[in-house]
Amino acid sequence: MEAWIPITIFAAFFQNVRTAMQKYIKDRLSTGGATYVRFLYGAPFALIYILGLDQFTSLSIPEPNGEFGIFMAMGGIAQILATGLLVSLFSLKNFAVGTTYSKTETVQAAIFGVVILGESVGFGGSLAIGISFVGILLISMSSSSFTLRDFLSGWTTKAAAYGLLSGAFFGISAVSYRAAALALGGEGAVMQAAFTLVCVLFFQTAVMTVYLPIREPGQLVKVLKAWRVAFFVGLTGMLGSVGWFTAMTLQNAAYVRALGQIELVFTFIASYYFFKEKTNKIEATGIGLIVVGILVLLLD
Repeated sequence: MEAWIPITIFAAFFQNVRTAMQKYIKDRLSTGGATYVRFLYGAPFALIYILGLDQFTSLSIPEPNGEFGIFMAMGGIAQILATGLLVSLFSLKNFAVGTTYSKTETVQAAIFGVVILGESVGFGGSLAIGISFVGILLISMSSSSFTLRDFLSGWTTKAAAYGLLSGAFFGISAVSYRAAALALGGEGAVMQAAFTLVCVLFFQTAVMTVYLPIREPGQLVKVLKAWRVAFFVGLTGMLGSVGWFTAMTLQNAAYVRALGQIELVFTFIASYYFFKEKTNKIEATGIGLIVVGILVLLLD
């Protein structure tokens, strides 16, 4: 088994945990504050991680260059914008439409991978991405009045525009992070990924530290007061990010994001076994298609 596969599954699991904890802390903070927690409290853990790699392994911290800086900043800004657009969908009536369009992230990551890095996705990879996307579409429709007809005819709505842009920026961020790590050169994918992660988190923390007091006064203090829960959000978020960054340094970002959809499988397992929530036939079919897509990807 190639290393990027278990690393991606590891990343998806911890992203699931981090998301659950962010939902919990969201009761105390604004959306911007809950997002900021991920960067502010994750950055110190990422720094400890890379210093540990430097101290206890033969890997050395790489020297950054201009190409790395451009792609790192591009990915960091794109991720912030993607998150902001996704959050903006909550204020729109047809939220389900927008969030479904945002799930085109994997498809768009494949496109940006070709444009930015010249990396193509083979027939098997394309088929896997397509199957998984149909599964996501079914899950989105199962819990709302959103229909296939709405999806096919809704390309011109504001929610669709927000969703597509969100997916595009998430795709750009994934490919940019891979490009930034590869720009460092060398053979140590783990250290390349770790260095990219540290730079991105501190960059995003700096951007949000300037932004938050201007747009959401008072949130900065609330974020600091919520440190007990925020500590674990930062830790689990960092662990997930270590997995994502390492996997995307080793493999095409579109493949990594496609396999990363296993997070939805984790979510439904937790929902069924821990919260005793029932899954309807459409949701079960959607999850089944995501699993089939993942299997096709792994067998490609």
